[in-house]
Amino acid sequence: MQPPAPSPLSRPAEGLRCVLAPNPSPMTLHGTNTYILGEGQVALIDPGPALPAHLAAILAALAPGERISHIFVTHAHLDHSGLARPLAEATGAPVLAFGDARAGRSAGMAARAIAGLVPGGEGVDATFVPDARLAHGDRVDAGGWRLEALHTPGHFGNHLSFAWAGGTFSGDHVMGWASTLISPPDGDLADYMRSLDRLAAARAARLFPGHGAPIESPAARIAELATHRRTRTAQILAELAVGPLSISELVVRLYADTTPSLHPAARRNVLAHLIDLENNKIVAVDESGDGEPRYRQA
Repeated sequence: MQPPAPSPLSRPAEGLRCVLAPNPSPMTLHGTNTYILGEGQVALIDPGPALPAHLAAILAALAPGERISHIFVTHAHLDHSGLARPLAEATGAPVLAFGDARAGRSAGMAARAIAGLVPGGEGVDATFVPDARLAHGDRVDAGGWRLEALHTPGHFGNHLSFAWAGGTFSGDHVMGWASTLISPPDGDLADYMRSLDRLAAARAARLFPGHGAPIESPAARIAELATHRRTRTAQILAELAVGPLSISELVVRLYADTTPSLHPAARRNVLAHLIDLENNKIVAVDESGDGEPRYRQA
């Protein structure tokens, strides 16, 4: 059962405000969470989609005399980064992120992108360019707050999480209401699993995701997501043990209880698992036929 929609403006922790963007969908739940951290000189995490109403709501959430000193972007999907440039122009604050929309891709995924593999499932902000780039471990502080950048690729190559004294902003890498879409070439399952380990090692008391409510038991949720991915890999291998199958055939078998409108996203997740298995020489692809490629055990 879907949780009730939260307030457009909430305070999920002391010193933290959340402005909910009006972009609900099956991929975003109630909308994108835009966080305002601190008081006076505040940090803003994930501007959200380029909607004038959301820009107005963010500015209205500031107290008299407050100003946004830094704009942090977890990753270059339009529902997170689309408003970054308009907000920077309105406030004078710099935009900070890992890099542009192609930054952080593994060499293998970069090669697949060159070969013509296109993303699917979420809108890539292809024109996104930050004013300043953050590497893993970089820290930024001002006005009584401090954020540490954690490079957490997997959902997206340039995905950053941001550690704070009160918890970690996990973007789309870890959410409580759903598992994460991994859509190659921007998504990478091997990177995703390594980034889960990185977030687990950070031992945050709470996670503040890009969509949905705060996660009160981060270690348990991270372990649950890792188990989910390992289980999905095992299911794919069990199906391929019977004989070669296409991605469409795998989706029908593995996502029989999922609404058909979400099958395009399911296809991307299955592709991510198959690429990982292919990289590890566990499965091979047969593209010799006239139709959709079929995968088989190597």
